Amino acid sequence: MNHIRSNSRDRGFTLIETMIAMVILSFGILSVAAVYTQGIQASSINQMSFIAQQKAQEAMETIFTARDSGTLTFTNIANVSQGGVFLDGAQQLCDAGPDGVLGTADDNCNIPDVIVTGPGPDNVLGTADDTVINLNPWMTRTIAIVPVPNTAELNQVTITVKYTYLGRTSQFVLVSYISGWA
Repeated sequence: MNHIRSNSRDRGFTLIETMIAMVILSFGILSVAAVYTQGIQASSINQMSFIAQQKAQEAMETIFTARDSGTLTFTNIANVSQGGVFLDGAQQLCDAGPDGVLGTADDNCNIPDVIVTGPGPDNVLGTADDTVINLNPWMTRTIAIVPVPNTAELNQVTITVKYTYLGRTSQFVLVSYISGWA
């Protein structure tokens, strides 16, 4: 018959060894949680950057559409200080107003620009109870239009969307050129 010998040195883990292992494991878990938190924050910042990009592109598209449809003449496609219809300086993001062009004096700020973040209680997207975020006042848009030197009928359009999110101010700048010919 074989007898199992017990060695007096085999006693298992001591309390101190267990506590050290728990501390090492806790640091590992906290490190993973910190990386996860930074990932979520970066995702949110990227989402706001994407929204700013889309709002700049939206304004640029209304300018080209107004020129192509005849809503605005080429001479109107300038800032107010240069005899055009586009407001100078940073403006709130508002409804385009009756002319359908963003950044002009008839913009309706009683209807602020919002983004829909999800369906409301009825769980149907596109209804009156949808969850929305008002982009004002933490997001502004500046439309600057200047003639290109030594080139007739060509303007440079610079649209800057500034936003503050999570205590950090950023901006997206879109530059394009528009001519007097559609």
